[in-house]
Amino acid sequence: MSHEYRVRARHERFRGRVFTVLTDEVDMPGGDPAERDYVLHLGAVAVAAVDDADRVVLIRQYRHALGQELWELPAGLIDVAGEELPAAAARELSEEVDLTAAHWQLLLDLHSSPGYSNEVVRIYLARGLAEVPEEDRHTREHEEAGMTTHRVPLDDAVAMVFRGEITNATAVAGVLAAAGRRDAGWPAGSRPLDAPLPRSVPAPVD
Repeated sequence: MSHEYRVRARHERFRGRVFTVLTDEVDMPGGDPAERDYVLHLGAVAVAAVDDADRVVLIRQYRHALGQELWELPAGLIDVAGEELPAAAARELSEEVDLTAAHWQLLLDLHSSPGYSNEVVRIYLARGLAEVPEEDRHTREHEEAGMTTHRVPLDDAVAMVFRGEITNATAVAGVLAAAGRRDAGWPAGSRPLDAPLPRSVPAPVD
């Protein structure tokens, strides 16, 4: 960076289970300081699961901040201590849509809202899908209890993105990336499943 964004002071405004809200006083180009509010987030994993008929598994889930249901990928927080990212993705696929996958690939990492949050989402591609046996299925609670699962042809899902029907950032990225992999003949992934996540931590306070 051509300018050092030195943090003069930091104030914690809120601390919860999933995120913390901070305000930093930051030296800006030109010499004047400015306050910047931002969110520290646990991060998440998501899965673009594509079956043998090239249908992507989407869910409809209620999001209270918007007051409506959204089209999304199976996804969840990185909130289990010591759990590796591929294992977290497999767990979320099982818990949210009752599926396992024989083949996994790291699709992409996404900074979902860098204007105010350090949240990063890792999106995996899962293929070779199979149903979780009925007796082994997870009991979903709260918003997840009302989720519905849909298998949507990839081309239709891409069209839904461009019609503005899929607006969840993770779902948009995952659908388009999965379609790109499909169109390229499903090439092997270029990064290992457990590649380091591009996390960021707050700058030190001088």
